[in-house]
Amino acid sequence: MFDAVFFDLDGTLVDTESLAVTTGLRAFAEVGHRVDEGFMHGLVGKAGPQAAEIIRGHMPGIDLEAFHAAWRVSFDGAIEGGLPLKPGATQLLEMIEHPLGLVTSTGREGAHHKLGLAGIAHHFRTVVTFDDVRHPKPAPEPYLLAAERLGVDPARCLVFEDSDVGAEAAHRAGCVVVQVPDVAPTDGRFARHLAEDLLAGARAAGLI
Repeated sequence: MFDAVFFDLDGTLVDTESLAVTTGLRAFAEVGHRVDEGFMHGLVGKAGPQAAEIIRGHMPGIDLEAFHAAWRVSFDGAIEGGLPLKPGATQLLEMIEHPLGLVTSTGREGAHHKLGLAGIAHHFRTVVTFDDVRHPKPAPEPYLLAAERLGVDPARCLVFEDSDVGAEAAHRAGCVVVQVPDVAPTDGRFARHLAEDLLAGARAAGLI
């Protein structure tokens, strides 16, 4: 049924989105701009430049460099203490016999660092990061590139995503999308299957 399976990283395989929200709230407060969780949810799945544009639009006077420095210190400290996987992630990765790819809006260095901390890098034949594309999610380019690298038809690829941004990218690329929501609510409009966890999504798609 499928020739390859692709996974998003943050919020899909690794439980970093809740940490990002918590540490982001703290960093905004440190630079004198308090925001709520709803605002942080609006940044979920966005690549750096997209998130920066949203932040500038909401608070034009913010010192973005100071904010990002504060957020980076707080977030890096949090994940160095351990990077938990989402429920069923290890089991599912070990069960799948198809070629696997990782497609993330995180930069190359950060993505590989997280994969190393989580101990799952060996599962993936290709890793597509923000640094590998001109047009990040929600554009389809990241998933089209992943399919090209593995020599498969995007229409025969199954994708696991948590955010609407990522699900839209995979949908526009022509992939079959399983969406497992994390911190941000969704109506699943870009997903073929909306599931409560990775294993349930894999079953719904007929992968396992």
